Amino acid sequence: MTEHVTASLADKGVIQSYQNGFATAYRLTDMFLISLVYLIVLLVMQLPVNSFNAALLLVGLIIYMICAEALDIYRSWRTYATSLMLKAVCWAWLLTSLLTICSLFLFAPAQSVSKQAVLFWLFAGLPVLTSWRMVFRLVLSRYRRHGHNSRSAIVLGANQLSYNLVKQLGQHDELGIRFEGFFDDREKQRLPYELRELICGTIDEGIALAKSRKVDYVYIAMPMSAEQRIMDLLGRCSDTTANVYIIPNFFIYNLLNARWQNVGSIQTLSIFDTPFEGANNALKRIEDILLSSLILTLIAVPMLVIALAVKLTSPGPAIFKQVRYGLGGKPILVYKFRSMSCQDNGNKVKQASRNDSRITPLGAFLRRTSLDELPQFINVLQGRMSIVGPRPHAVAHNEEYRKLIEGYMLRHKVRPGITGWAQINGFRGETETINKMIKRVEYDLDYIHRWSVGFDLRIIFMTLFKGFTGSNVY
Repeated sequence: MTEHVTASLADKGVIQSYQNGFATAYRLTDMFLISLVYLIVLLVMQLPVNSFNAALLLVGLIIYMICAEALDIYRSWRTYATSLMLKAVCWAWLLTSLLTICSLFLFAPAQSVSKQAVLFWLFAGLPVLTSWRMVFRLVLSRYRRHGHNSRSAIVLGANQLSYNLVKQLGQHDELGIRFEGFFDDREKQRLPYELRELICGTIDEGIALAKSRKVDYVYIAMPMSAEQRIMDLLGRCSDTTANVYIIPNFFIYNLLNARWQNVGSIQTLSIFDTPFEGANNALKRIEDILLSSLILTLIAVPMLVIALAVKLTSPGPAIFKQVRYGLGGKPILVYKFRSMSCQDNGNKVKQASRNDSRITPLGAFLRRTSLDELPQFINVLQGRMSIVGPRPHAVAHNEEYRKLIEGYMLRHKVRPGITGWAQINGFRGETETINKMIKRVEYDLDYIHRWSVGFDLRIIFMTLFKGFTGSNVY
């Protein structure tokens, strides 16, 4: 009897059987560490552990617990990225800090509060709460890689999408999800070749396996057109205790920052969206304002020298203003130091090419070194551009390529940039073939998919080494 129970725990994963207790342990650990940090601050600052400080700690703990529960911090994060978990913790502690400070101002006598101690406590709390989670998650990942605390999973429906899911499970063994097999009703010759040997039975057999409590996760992989079939499978799976997931084949589209949104009580999935909504938009704008202000301060004198040199070496204005598409495909004026003897800004704009007769001698140097683009930092301050983003093209080029390249206009879901992911990967300057423009667009859309402040800083850093020159820059 004991051996049977032990084997069952090993198969199902020890922690799964005590999921509620595990979440309680997380709560208790948070409360202990928050209290410990507060106590250390009081001891270091030689402040008394009196009733007021105890009450303040209790208020902070209650507020944090409410915020943490509201953000669902204590659910299972097995299949979620660590960054998402840490982001939720950061938001919970930020809200806790704001509400605690507000409570102090509203209800606490001024003379009884050590503002410095409270600030030290609130600043120290966040790294402690995030650090212990990161360490524990690392330990848990290694534990799962050795086959412990694992879950079993089956897939109903064999297709390329479900095959990709299974490959991801194999590549991320730290998730501790064991793939048990595909279940499909079709004959083997009708299945993708690479899946034929992975079929373990029919869909009825897969559901029977779930009903016998031998499976923890059931993934349903059916085409969007098979709505009735999916509803039938969901009905049958409701007679099991397994966690059931649908693998939607929305991925036949090039999803751009897809997210679920509510319209009243109706849920919709955005297929093409921008990452810069709400807080992200404010964060991106703050990043642009701070960095462009700093850079403009440093390059003010060189810009003045370049402007004088352009004016003295060839007739025409020092600054060339060209209409290009900005955020949302709306026309904007983009500034550059004039590098040509003429200013193309109409329905037909010829790209600069090798030995282009329109380029002035000084202009050739400015273009090779990208110094002609320095005035665009003014565009960034104006809010027309961003430091990092897809490079803006002339309106004539946009109208040409949007007809030739699928998804081309999705580049305009974000502000155009002075530098970008495509530029540091070698796709800058002349695009004399359609394939080069396709690759540039692919990198631009990949940037929008992956955007983060850290990614922006990485691109800016790499621009210092790769972004100023190139074999296609004329």
